[in-house]
Amino acid sequence: MAHLVVKVIEQCEAATENGVLDLSKCELMQIPDAVYHLMRNTELQTCNLSGNVLKSVSPKFSQKFSMITDLNLSHNKLTRLPEEFNNLTRLTMLNISHNSFIVLPQVVFKLQSLAHLDAQHNAILEIDTEESISSACLALVDLRYNPLSRNFRRKLQDFQTSFRLEISNNVEDDW
Repeated sequence: MAHLVVKVIEQCEAATENGVLDLSKCELMQIPDAVYHLMRNTELQTCNLSGNVLKSVSPKFSQKFSMITDLNLSHNKLTRLPEEFNNLTRLTMLNISHNSFIVLPQVVFKLQSLAHLDAQHNAILEIDTEESISSACLALVDLRYNPLSRNFRRKLQDFQTSFRLEISNNVEDDW
């Protein structure tokens, strides 16, 4: 475990130079407060938290890293995102693939600069909003390998105006 602590510290130090924080495969169950402390004077552009065991992301994340443009949360155990993520006004790329989402988080529809959402390989059946997507920049939503309900597929077709939607062809029957 000590080598992982060293890795986290080294990655934070590197990120102060280049604005890219790579904390992938550090066995993190949460983002340590020390990371926020070490990064307090850094304007982070990219953050990779893939391959950890995160079950949630603190609302503090979007307060501390509000200038982030690219966030990779893939290969964790996430089931939801904090509502405070809507403060990530510059976020253009969000990868939440290979997690445990059952519902596509409503907050992703409020990310005004989002261009690419990768939500493949979850357990997404539904969406918890009637609102349409607020990002005019949205180019791609990838929902392949999710057991999407027929109702959700219909909603997506209604939403789909200017972005490419990737979904698997296996249509599941509604329960």
